[in-house]
Amino acid sequence: MNLLLDTNCLTDAFRGESATVRIIEQAAEVWIPFVTLAEIKAGFLADSRTAENERLLHEFLLLPGVALLYADRETTDVYARLFVQLRRAGTPIPTNDLWIASLAVQHQLLLLSRDEHFDILPQIARA
Repeated sequence: MNLLLDTNCLTDAFRGESATVRIIEQAAEVWIPFVTLAEIKAGFLADSRTAENERLLHEFLLLPGVALLYADRETTDVYARLFVQLRRAGTPIPTNDLWIASLAVQHQLLLLSRDEHFDILPQIARA
């Protein structure tokens, strides 16, 4: 299985949350969206353990099968389609999560997140 991690589940993994760690360990590939990276780094700056958190992130990113995933032109097309779909349904989601959803759909990745608003997008497979 190939996973895309939302910020809340990456945080859970760093905290040693056993169910999240088990899912991540079973994955062949673990992708960190650029948005998740930005959100996690912003959280680090607001915390008193910035250096320790940065070390955890660095070590995580060095694990086999873990990589960063950035938006490209195709991602922007997926984003636009999902944005319109959600708007027409009257169910918008936060912008950062829309980027994460777009990457999940584009690359056909299982999304690992605790956010229920991703459930309103049937084209997203959830882990």
